Amino acid sequence: MRTNRKAAGRTAAALLTACALALVAGCSGSGGKDSEDKADDGGGGTAAKTPRMKIAMVTHSGEGDTFWDIVQSGAKVAAAKDNVQFLYAANKEGKEQAQLIQSYIDQDVDGLVVSLAKPEAVKAVLAKAAAAGIPVVTINSGAEFSEPFGALGHIGQDEAIAGEAVGEELNKRGKKKALCVIHEQGNVSLEGRCAGVKKTFEGTVENLNVEGTNMPATTSSIEAKLQSGKDIDTVVTLGAPFAAASVKAKESAGSGAEINTFDLNEDVVKQLKAKEIGFAVDQQPYLQGYLAVDELWLNKNNGNVIGGGKPVLTGPALVTEKDVPALEKFTARGTR
Repeated sequence: MRTNRKAAGRTAAALLTACALALVAGCSGSGGKDSEDKADDGGGGTAAKTPRMKIAMVTHSGEGDTFWDIVQSGAKVAAAKDNVQFLYAANKEGKEQAQLIQSYIDQDVDGLVVSLAKPEAVKAVLAKAAAAGIPVVTINSGAEFSEPFGALGHIGQDEAIAGEAVGEELNKRGKKKALCVIHEQGNVSLEGRCAGVKKTFEGTVENLNVEGTNMPATTSSIEAKLQSGKDIDTVVTLGAPFAAASVKAKESAGSGAEINTFDLNEDVVKQLKAKEIGFAVDQQPYLQGYLAVDELWLNKNNGNVIGGGKPVLTGPALVTEKDVPALEKFTARGTR
């Protein structure tokens, strides 16, 4: 598994800070006393003896996007460890996401975790959170908007760097024409990934916008593009569920294109093992959820700001079939 050294360093520093304070607080690695905070295979123990907190996460997840299940797994384990009530809501539309954030402000939560896929849609409501004294940590998308919007910090991968890493890997594999599948139009992070691929890839890149919440339609769109573009020798999907759709589309189209993807889950690891996928880009979503909750708890109880307010990188790491043996047990339990 190849990782970005700066990303690995920042993540390690953040984890050391969290673990050190956890020991001071007299708590274990994970576990908890309330059923809403429990996460499978996250460990067991006693929750921190700090005052009970309420932290809400609002993301841009579309229906059926398994990536956010992994984010929640990490958040729930951290919440159980930190004696936190964890709340979650999502909507792929920016306007609805803003309304969800407002609903949690009205509930007087102690902290907010927000993804910034469509930053302008939530800018005003995040200002309301700041005015109400509710700290915010942003995750996953829109890192460049985190500080201007008043967040404590951002946790995720640098999407441009991740895209550039994919472009470089495609060069090594001798690819000439890539189809970059964007499953949510207007999502700044997804557009950044494709732009990164285009920056370093020596071949040509064509973007394809699909309706990510409609998998049959997505599969059909990819199949049609592969049928008409016989020179496409690689498909880059921007989320794990869409890798499977591309594998199916490739078979139906009779295409020889290699399928590669951003993000990791159990199905992608199986597809890597079967050599149906060439490589995957792992941004470690479990860490994004875990560290976001931990940062809000650390900030309240010890005045810490992980990464000194700068983005804490959780990726990218390029994963191939060689990494499958080390990853299978983690993806099977939903933590990678």
